[in-house]
Amino acid sequence: MRTRALYLALATALAALFAGILSGPATAGQTARSTAPKAATEAAPKATAKAAFTHPGVLVSRAQLDFVRSKVNAGAQPWKGAYDAMLASPYASLSRTPKPRAVVECGPYSDPNIGCTDERQDALAAYSLSLAWYITRDSRYAEKAIQIMDAWSATIKDHTNSNAPLQTGWAGSSWPRAAEIIRYSYDGWPAASIDRFKTMLRTVYLPKVIGGSNSNGNWELVMVEAATGISVFLDDRTSYDKAIAKYRGRVPAYVYLESDGSLPKTAPGSGLDTRDKIIKYWQGQSTFVTGLTQETCRDFTHTGYGIASIAHVAETSRIQGQDLYPEVGERLRQALGFQSKYELGEAPPSWLCGGSVKRGLGPITEVGYNALHNRLGIAMANTQKLTERQRPAGTNSLFLGWETLTHADNPS
Repeated sequence: MRTRALYLALATALAALFAGILSGPATAGQTARSTAPKAATEAAPKATAKAAFTHPGVLVSRAQLDFVRSKVNAGAQPWKGAYDAMLASPYASLSRTPKPRAVVECGPYSDPNIGCTDERQDALAAYSLSLAWYITRDSRYAEKAIQIMDAWSATIKDHTNSNAPLQTGWAGSSWPRAAEIIRYSYDGWPAASIDRFKTMLRTVYLPKVIGGSNSNGNWELVMVEAATGISVFLDDRTSYDKAIAKYRGRVPAYVYLESDGSLPKTAPGSGLDTRDKIIKYWQGQSTFVTGLTQETCRDFTHTGYGIASIAHVAETSRIQGQDLYPEVGERLRQALGFQSKYELGEAPPSWLCGGSVKRGLGPITEVGYNALHNRLGIAMANTQKLTERQRPAGTNSLFLGWETLTHADNPS
C-alpha cells in the first residue's frame, strides 16, 4: 500500500508539473515551436532500478494481467472485443505448428527472407497464447505457447545478413513477454526447457541487440526493447542497465523538443557532428518542431515502430520499479500527438516533409496513451481520438500485439 501511495503521489505531482508544460497547443500535436520553459526529460531526476526484478514484468505485470482477465471474463468492453479479435487470429490458434530454423537470414527489404516471417510470427503467437492462457486458465494455450518456445530454443543458432539486428530485436521483444507470463503463472514448463530458452536468449539474441545500432532510430529502439525484456527474464542486471543507458541516449535523439536547441540531439557514438549530417539523418527535414521524429519524413509506419518501443521500454521499466516516464514522458506525448494529428487526416504544411507525409502509424498508441493520459491525467486530444478510432488494436505481425487488450484504461 505504501508503494502504491507513493506512486499515486508521484503521479499527482507529475500531472501538476506537466499541466503548464504539456497542456498547450501541442496537446493536439503542435506545428509551431513550443513555448515550454524546460522539458520534463531534462528536469526529472534519473530513476534507478530496484535490486530485484519483478515477474512477470515485461510490458505487462501481474496486476495488469489480472485487470485484463477480470474485464474479459465480465464481458466488458473494449477488452472483450479485443480478446475475441486476438483469439480469432492465427496467432492464438491451438493448431499452430512452429517453424523453427537454425539460421534465420534476413536481408534488406526482406530479401532474402529465410525464416524471418516465421520467427516473428511464432514469437507473437507464443505471446498471444500466453495471454489466452492467463485469461482463460485453459492449459491448452499454455502448452501450445511452450511447444513454440521449445521448438525455437532447440533449433535456432544465429541471425544473419544485413537485417539481422532488426530481426533479432523484433522477435526478441516478443519472446520474453511470452516466457515471463508462462514461467510465472503456469507450472507445466519444465525447468530444463526454461533453462534452454534462457540459453537461447542469452547466446543467440542478446549479443545481437545489446550493443545498439547507428541505423535509423527505430532499429536501436526495438533492439533496446528486446535487450530490456530479455534482461528481465534472465535476471541480468548488467545487461538491463546497459540497455536502459542506451535507451536514455536514443530517445532524446529520436523525438525533437524545442528545448533541444536549433538542431535535434544526437545519440552517443552516432558520428552526426555537423548540421548537414543531422538534416540528412532526419530525412532531409530542416525545420524542427516539437514532436517531430527522426523518421517522420520517412514514413509514419517506421516512426510508429520507434514510438512503440519508447513506450514499451518505459512501461517495462515502470514495472521494474524504475519509472522512466518522468524522463521520456514529454517526448513520448509530443511524438504521439504530432503524428496522430496527421494520421487523423490533417494536411501537412509545406515546410513539413515537403508538404506530404506517408501515413500508416499502426496500432502503437495504447501503451503511451494509457500511461500518460489515464494514469497521469495529461490531456492528449489527438492521441485519444486516434486510439479510440483504432480499437481494438491488433498486431503489426512484427513485434506489436493486442495492446487494447493489455493496456486500454489499465490502472495498474
